[in-house]
Amino acid sequence: MEEKATQFSLPSLAGKLVMLASGSPRRRQLLSDLAIDFTLAPTLEIEETYPDGLAPEEVAPYLSKLKARAYRAILDENEIVITADTVVVNEGKVLGKPKGKDEAKMMLRSLSGHSHKVITGVTIMSTDKETTFSAETEVEFASLTEDEIDFYVDHFNPVDKAGAYGIQEWIGCIGVKSIKGSFYNVMGLPLHRLFDELKRF
Repeated sequence: MEEKATQFSLPSLAGKLVMLASGSPRRRQLLSDLAIDFTLAPTLEIEETYPDGLAPEEVAPYLSKLKARAYRAILDENEIVITADTVVVNEGKVLGKPKGKDEAKMMLRSLSGHSHKVITGVTIMSTDKETTFSAETEVEFASLTEDEIDFYVDHFNPVDKAGAYGIQEWIGCIGVKSIKGSFYNVMGLPLHRLFDELKRF
């Protein structure tokens, strides 16, 4: 019989069922790393669109709030749902998930040799409370060769990642020169900030 991992008890979450609304295996692992007991929220179909005039820095928190509010009608009094969205902002443009390998390679070419921002928006919601915040990390990429870009996209298939890369993968090892801000934020959840917000929720 598999032993359950030790969980950290937050007084603010006593008697609450914490649910993560995310299909991302990375976010599931990250939340597990906080040692907080949680379950996965039921999957809902949500159209992830945002207003054209929205500032790039506001896109991720806007989308996290949009996702959370889809759960409002089905939440019980003892339930808390966590939603998140991550975008890459490069030269004032929002890079979401690429639609295929060609677009992924195009995104990586645009990031090569430059710095960009990774912004994750997070919303925590219960039946009577809602809080949204965002975290920003600056990532500096080295200049990537076409062979390096092709190898990464063909072998790691990063079409499910904002900006077409995962910092924890091969491309992060060989391509990321420096980061300013939370490493975990680039992976999809700013863990320090999330833990702090859950303590006060």
